[in-house]
Order: sequence, then structure tokens, then C-alpha cells
Amino acid sequence: MNPTTARRRFAAVTFFFWLPVGLYIPSQVLLLTERGMGLAAVAGLFAVHSLTVSALELPTGGLSDVLGRRPVLAVSGLLNLGALLLLALGGSLWVLAGAMLLLGSGRALSSGPAEAWYVDTVQASAGPGAELRTGLARGGAAAAAALAAGTLAGGALPLLAGLLPGPGVRAATSGLVLPLSVPALLGALVCVGYIAYVLTALPEPPRPPATARSVLRGVPSTVLAGLRLGTGDALVRRLLLTAGATGAALAPLELLAPARAAGLTGGAESGAVLFAVMACTGFACTGLGSHLAPRTARWAGGSGERAVLLSLAVSASGLLLLGVTAHAPVATHPFALTGAATGYALVYLGLGSASPNANELLHRRVDGSVRATALSVQSLALQLTGALAGLAAGTLPTGPLPWLLAGGALLTAALLWLRAANTPPGAGDSVRLQVVSAAPAHRAAPACDTGQS
Repeated sequence: MNPTTARRRFAAVTFFFWLPVGLYIPSQVLLLTERGMGLAAVAGLFAVHSLTVSALELPTGGLSDVLGRRPVLAVSGLLNLGALLLLALGGSLWVLAGAMLLLGSGRALSSGPAEAWYVDTVQASAGPGAELRTGLARGGAAAAAALAAGTLAGGALPLLAGLLPGPGVRAATSGLVLPLSVPALLGALVCVGYIAYVLTALPEPPRPPATARSVLRGVPSTVLAGLRLGTGDALVRRLLLTAGATGAALAPLELLAPARAAGLTGGAESGAVLFAVMACTGFACTGLGSHLAPRTARWAGGSGERAVLLSLAVSASGLLLLGVTAHAPVATHPFALTGAATGYALVYLGLGSASPNANELLHRRVDGSVRATALSVQSLALQLTGALAGLAAGTLPTGPLPWLLAGGALLTAALLWLRAANTPPGAGDSVRLQVVSAAPAHRAAPACDTGQS
């Protein structure tokens, strides 16, 4: 498969995976509260999701490197399908916890195989030195577009379902289906299409037939190789710390913004609409940042390290701006609304630009035998830190403090790249590629003493 086709299919499978997520994001917190869950319980359910992802990240990444990308992606779609059905219809805490468990399992299985498939396919076609940043940026833009479109639809659907003539969705189903359940049900339908696309559009080179013995032997060794990435390579360690800071930064946004939107509008369904607009704006900024990622690297003199530094600084400034405007009343301080909207956009714009540049640095550092595992290690850092930060944000008093702490975490991550950014662009790239291509199976390339590490 030529790189252009691989890039297009990678963008498509990314879009189909994230569209259901976008559909249920605006209504998720509000649906849980409508089912009688308090904010602490909602934070606990989010922690179940994040901790499940954290526990399964490395084993599922190793599973993808052993079994192949396509079967793992298909199973992730099946788990997400079951999770969304439980989330839409479940009414008890234990059922909803089960939904979060399935959702976290599906997320863990999906965090890496599609991107690993794209990189493997391009490098098999164009060689190990093939250009990757553009395809990674388009994948990020496709994810952002799916989330933006999904949040708009997911925010409007509960309101439209409540306006239908007749007894209404709630009364017709004896309370089993609420108007806020409709986006999750539609997301489950999209999951069916996602599974079909994965099975038909992502061919892989033949692998040795997998047996229980080969999986039991191959997955642990691949997981150990992934764990060694963060201890034996300074660049990978910096990338993992950056992922952790990103999780800490996103936690207050995901937990506190929906309740704030509902408080401003005075109702759950109308709050979902407002938060959908906010989330859509954020995802659109993420897509714009991803689209600009190659250009950001060029603005930074061709250095991916400098591009990550600049992008994280932009996101940190956005969170600090959100913190400064947290308590200012909108009626008497018009700057509060403008400043908060600007800060919200800057957070996602910077993160969208940072991700493709950071991931290209990661793919240059590892070979195909451990690629999905490396992405799982990165996602593990984000999810685990996000779970802990989310629990902390749920206990902190509302106001500037959660936003300022999140901004400080991203600013610290940006400072980690100062030393790497002072290295002349391009130094050591050819050496690193030679080391990657010569790395033995199930091992990441060792750190090169080039100054960039």
C-alpha cells in the first residue's frame, strides 16, 4: 500500500473511532448526574475508566505487537459497543462502573495499533526514513474533526429528543432511555461501522500463527521492552513526562466544564448544548493545531523538540488564563468571558500541535516490534496521571486553583524541552535512524549521545 492510501485510511479509522466519543462527551457527566450520581461518584467512575486504561495499556500494546493491529482494533470496537449500550441504559452505580470498565478496556486496546499500522505500512513502502509527521498530523486532525462533529450532534440530540411529540423517550421506555442517552446509543451504532471498516480496510503483512503459548511468551517480553523505554532513553522519558503533564492538564477541563455550563444555562439538556459548543470549539482548535504541526516544526527551525516546547507553552498560557478569569463575574468584567474563551482555545491549539511532533520523535526512536507498546506506555502516563488529577480536581474548591495547578504542570513539561531545543536542528537524526533499524526485535533503540537527549 502506498503512503498516500495508508495516510487516508489511517485518518478514516481514526475518525470512526473518535466519533462515538464525541457523541457522548457533552451528555456523559450530565447523564450520570441525571441517574442520581453526585460529582464525587462521577469522578470515581472516571477514575475507573482511567485506571482500567492504565492497568491494561502495556498488556494490550504488547498484544497488538504480537497478534497484529487489525484484530486488536476490532476487539476494541466490540468493547466500546457494549460500553456505550450500558452507559445509555444503565441506572445503577455498578452497571455504570461496568460500562466504564469496558470503555477503558476498549480505549486501552485502541491506543496505538492504528498509528502503529500506519507507520509500519509507510515504512514498509517508502523505507525507514519515510516522512511521518504529515500523516500523524492528519490523523490528529481527523480525530479532532470527529470529536468536533460528534460534540455538536451529541449536544443537540438530547434537546431534540426532548422536543419529540408524544409521551417522550423517558416515558415511552419507562425511564430506561433518557434524552441524554440518545447520543450514546447513536455512538454504539457508529461502533458497528468502525468494526466493519477495520476488518476490511487495514491489511497487514502475514504474521506467524498466534497460539496461546506464543502470546503468553511474546506479550510479557514486549511489555518489559516497553517499560525499559522510559528508563533507558532520555528523549522517551521526556515524552512520557510530557504525556503525564497533558493528562493532569486535561482533567479539570473534562470534569469541571460540563457542570459549569449547566450552571450557566440552568438545565441539564441546555447545559449539554452549551458544553457541546465549547467542546466543539476546543476540538476544532485541536484539529487546527494538528494541521499546523508540520508548519510549527518549520517555524521552530526544523526541530521537533522546539515545536513541542512552543506548543506546550501555548497550552500552559491558556490554562493560566482560565485560572485568572475563573472568579471574575461575566456581567461586570467582559474580559472574563473573552479571556476564558481565548484560554480554552489556546489549551487545545497547543496540545493539537504538540502531539504529532512528539509522536514523530517517538517513532524515530523505536522499531516496529515494540511500536504499539511504546504508544501504550505514552498513553499509560497520560491516563494514570489524568485519573489522579481528576480525583484531586473533584476535591479542590471551585475557582482558580485547579486551573492554575494544571497550567503549572504543562509549563513544567515545556521547561523539560529547553535543553533539547538548544540543540541544532537535525543533529543526530541519521544516527538515530540507523540505530532504530539495527535494533534487535522486542527492544527499543538505545539513546544516542547526540545532545538532543
